Amino acid sequence: MVKRRRIVAFFLIVLVLGATIGTTYTDIANKMKLGLDLQGGFEVLYDVKPLDEEQEVDRSVLESTVATLERRVDAIGISEPSFDIEEPNRIRVQLAGVQDQDEAREMLATTAQLSFRDVNDKKYLDGSDIKEGSAKQDFHPDTNQPIVSVQFKDADRFGDTTKEIMENPDLSDQVVIWMDYEEGDTYEEEIQKEDSKVISAPTFDGVLRTTDIMIESSTFTIEEAQQLADLLNAGSLPVELEEKYSDSVGAQFGKQALDKTVFASILGILLIFIYMIFYYRFPGVIAAITLSIYVYLVLLVFQLMNGVLTLPGIAALVLGVGMAVDANIITYERIKEEIKEGKSVKAAFKAGNQHSLSTIFDANITTMIAAAVLFIFGTSSVKGFATLLMVSIVLSFITAVFGSRLFLGFWVNSNMLNKRPGWFGVKRDQILDINSGEEVEPTVFGKKFDFVKHRKKFFSISIGLVVIGIACLALFRLNLGIDFTAGSRVEVLADQTLTSEEIEEEFETLDLEVSAPIVLSGDNENIAVARFSDELSQDKVSEVRSHFEEKYGNEPTVNTVSNVVGQELAKNAVLAVLYASIGIIIYVTIRFEFYSALTAILALLHDAFFIIALFSITRLEFDITIIAAILTIVGYSINDTIVTFDRIRENLKKKKKIKSFAELAKIINHSLMQTLARSINTVLTVIFAALMLFIFGANAITNFSFALIVGLIAGTYSSLFIAAQVWLVWRGKSIKEKPIVYQEKKYNDGPQV
Repeated sequence: MVKRRRIVAFFLIVLVLGATIGTTYTDIANKMKLGLDLQGGFEVLYDVKPLDEEQEVDRSVLESTVATLERRVDAIGISEPSFDIEEPNRIRVQLAGVQDQDEAREMLATTAQLSFRDVNDKKYLDGSDIKEGSAKQDFHPDTNQPIVSVQFKDADRFGDTTKEIMENPDLSDQVVIWMDYEEGDTYEEEIQKEDSKVISAPTFDGVLRTTDIMIESSTFTIEEAQQLADLLNAGSLPVELEEKYSDSVGAQFGKQALDKTVFASILGILLIFIYMIFYYRFPGVIAAITLSIYVYLVLLVFQLMNGVLTLPGIAALVLGVGMAVDANIITYERIKEEIKEGKSVKAAFKAGNQHSLSTIFDANITTMIAAAVLFIFGTSSVKGFATLLMVSIVLSFITAVFGSRLFLGFWVNSNMLNKRPGWFGVKRDQILDINSGEEVEPTVFGKKFDFVKHRKKFFSISIGLVVIGIACLALFRLNLGIDFTAGSRVEVLADQTLTSEEIEEEFETLDLEVSAPIVLSGDNENIAVARFSDELSQDKVSEVRSHFEEKYGNEPTVNTVSNVVGQELAKNAVLAVLYASIGIIIYVTIRFEFYSALTAILALLHDAFFIIALFSITRLEFDITIIAAILTIVGYSINDTIVTFDRIRENLKKKKKIKSFAELAKIINHSLMQTLARSINTVLTVIFAALMLFIFGANAITNFSFALIVGLIAGTYSSLFIAAQVWLVWRGKSIKEKPIVYQEKKYNDGPQV
């Protein structure tokens, strides 16, 4: 009866959770806010400048500026805009899903300083004299031309202005209405320009004491009149905005990126499920259930946080599956090991969970450190990646540790699995007699490897590869993206195969000369990427977007970065890697020892270097998302290294005192063999996800996925052949004088001398 109740409880919980997920996931997906890289739109980083020398740009001025920008965005009906004040004196604006990007950008950047002057440019009135919210688009009663009608707060002030102008015969009885007049502008010169700052210059034949005036222009369209009315109602900006960075993504690019990346993600997750079930049998089925719950919870929590889902964010979700599956792999490997030692399934389940918990906790904390650093130093899309990665880490720990333990516990405690070691992937002839005192000899594919014996060969291989990498970097350098070098990048999407010559000719018609060879990509080379050494102006960006939309039917993606922002991104990238390394050193030192921390960091630098070197050799573009990939690999690599050190710590605890190098070497090799299956399985499952993103994902994260694949392989190599071996060499040198004595300490259960 008890047996049946536990199994029934398992199926009931799974059915309830399945029904909940099935009936609510569509609603969650529909409510999820998508970033501009998934639905099109643009992002602009403005440097806030004072209008005059006396003005001080402080926090209140920045907040006032954001309030004005929000009113302008509301006027053109953009939903859920994002405004962030950044240091020093900067405002970042993100408008995802905006239909007319050119109109929105013009509305944002226009200072909208309205002034009423005479023909000699003397100022009489400005926008502060206009009644708030009174501007509206209308039509002239006689000509039916579009106009803007506004109301003054004080009729006498406008009357005094017209009277003073009329009394001076040199002023032609004209009121000149300016938008964004600057010192040095003149009416005579400006009125000749096609894109004049003079909106209107009406004449009058008597003193006008009225609150109602009409702003008219022979060139006004209904849309232009409405835009001017919206600007006047939103109010003039109290500062000047100067673009330092912009990213404009075409709507079709966003839709294609979303479709391709979601498809790649589903494939990656399915491959992970299949592999887990194939290798771990019944526990693999439990893992597939808990991972499904994990994916649902991540999306639910992120949507409740009002987070913005971006391309790197989807990648973080898929990689989070790898983190979650790693926790399962660590636990299941320990359970299999305990069963092989002859323990009952119940005892093996309890011991496996107990031994794996601290390892999983340490591995997740170090990855969390890397994600937190990414959030602090990353740009907007990278921040989204870091946020989702942190959410993924927390939820993967909950679902993989507690969820898997609960579900598998139902079956184990029902006694249904007592005589079924095969359900855990363990053959009966692999199980030892628990009373024999024999220890399970770890093997992989039926073989045992002596890692320690060949350590000098591994060191030589790594040193040789590092030397080659340094030579390649010195010779080829990195193909730095505009994130670090400044300039502009245009990505063109077509429904047909493109050629470099064709795209180059199109840019020549726009008087633009590419600064690097055009790169073709996409399913059938229908995406072309061109780079320019100079920043494209807002007007030029608008011209480029209009030209290629007319030519190919899709809006291109245009990204511009100024020198100042490029330098800051490079600086922040270095600081991010530095601070992540320091944080990891501190944590590993606390949990283990300083030698362990140093060797772990050495392994991390080894992994990061190979990513950089391969980007130099392949000439792939190295941009800010690659830094995100490197820091992600830092987290994964330290994860792998910590699992190894944790097993070394456990084996040292059993021995209690190590007196010789040979004895220490034997423990290191034994520990590496014990964790080898876990290392292989973890890297395989995460590579499944990264490989699917690389092959089938959006073009924008191809290089990011490539960096992850390289880093994952390098990280596994360094954990097995570098980190533990270097620790052995360093610690083994002094072992004769200072034997390793394991001491239990409440604040640190690591090996202490």
